Amino acid sequence: MNKKTIVFATANAHKVGEVRALLSAADSRLAEKYEILSLTDIGCTDDIPETSPTFEGNAMQKAEYVKVHYGYDCFADDSGLEVHALGMEPGVRSARYAADEGHDHDSKANTAKLLRNMQKTTDRRAQFRTVIVFLSDSRKEVFEGICKGEITYEPSGSEGFGYDPVFRPQGETRTFAEMPLAEKNLISHRGKAVRLLVDYLIREAE
Repeated sequence: MNKKTIVFATANAHKVGEVRALLSAADSRLAEKYEILSLTDIGCTDDIPETSPTFEGNAMQKAEYVKVHYGYDCFADDSGLEVHALGMEPGVRSARYAADEGHDHDSKANTAKLLRNMQKTTDRRAQFRTVIVFLSDSRKEVFEGICKGEITYEPSGSEGFGYDPVFRPQGETRTFAEMPLAEKNLISHRGKAVRLLVDYLIREAE
């Protein structure tokens, strides 16, 4: 049986690892039906535009770019951290939060800026949000996952990536960076959105 190739429009190895782990754990039929490739796997090194002010818009831009230029069915995500005390910033600017300080896509600089901006507030409420857009020749599907929690006062843990060392999910005493990947995936924003995608792919495989 020939597998159907689907591209995950990212070159971020952490994201690819998380999604592949979720897909393989969700249903054995997916491994038989689908092959999930990254941008690196298809030789795409293009700087894909992400100029939308919304998560869904950015995910759509990336998915459409791969579909138009490479022809694959594709899904793309855009994720970010939304902090109540900062007016839901950094939001879509999460990966580039410290760009104005000369640090583009620098997780440590982003986290340091976040903690500086929150020095004078005790309102630590925050949430991670992921939006996934799936595009095929005939369908567009949108899936969203949210994980609520709070921002800690200092980083803790060495797992994960991005803001994980300063984000403590609701009901937890540990940050995302203190949790094993499999455990994080059970409650994370990306885990929730990917499980909705997986449910969709399972239905399509039937």
